[in-house]
Amino acid sequence: MKEKRGGRGQMTIDMAEFNVQKVAKRGSLPDHVADTLEALILEGKISVGEKLPTEARLCDSFGVSRTVIREAVTHLKSLGLVETRRGVGTTVLRSTAIEARPAERISPTTIDDILHVLELRLSLEPAAAELAALRHDVEDRRNLEARHAAFIKAHAEKSQARAEDYEFHYAIFQAAKNPFFLQLYSQLSQSMIPRAKLSAVDINRAAAERYIGRVKEEHGYILEAILSRDEAAARETMYQHLHRSWHLYRNYLER
Repeated sequence: MKEKRGGRGQMTIDMAEFNVQKVAKRGSLPDHVADTLEALILEGKISVGEKLPTEARLCDSFGVSRTVIREAVTHLKSLGLVETRRGVGTTVLRSTAIEARPAERISPTTIDDILHVLELRLSLEPAAAELAALRHDVEDRRNLEARHAAFIKAHAEKSQARAEDYEFHYAIFQAAKNPFFLQLYSQLSQSMIPRAKLSAVDINRAAAERYIGRVKEEHGYILEAILSRDEAAARETMYQHLHRSWHLYRNYLER
């Protein structure tokens, strides 16, 4: 049964009526949760204007952590399906997905370059995030928070936030306290940011803004895990952040 909650006649969903199963401990947990919720929305089982359950209830329904639920909801936001407002919760906006693709088209050669860099980053950055969670000091904390704030400001100003993106990830490598990791990462410079390889004429500004908004939220989850010294969550949130980017650009080859 759907429970009526909050103001403006909004409805909050009781997941029990959909016989949602707890997620098995294999594959990508955020993807499993996001796919389930997305299907319920696209099939009209969760209607436009209705609210999703709270994080705590979703955690209980799926048997996963709050980090997993947040990442899943971030994915739904990137598709334009839901919005989250402080004090209100997460509300379904539409029943058709609009994927946040930063460019209309990308040349196959450029996509190959992007995917190769992302493969390298997937090997390095989850480990760096884990080490940063274990080793960061007070100065690193200030630096990480400042770099995240700079990204938020760039997004608000409708910038592509390429430099701010790189500097946030660079700050994580600094906090990892491994000079060889840092040396390798420094050589990549801003070219490690996929958007740095995109032609300005091909960028879809509205979609890119939504995409960068998703990146901003994912950075926030990574930062929270690192500053909480939760090394497992830091590794997982970084992996999911980069894997989603890899998957997005991989899809350009299939169009």
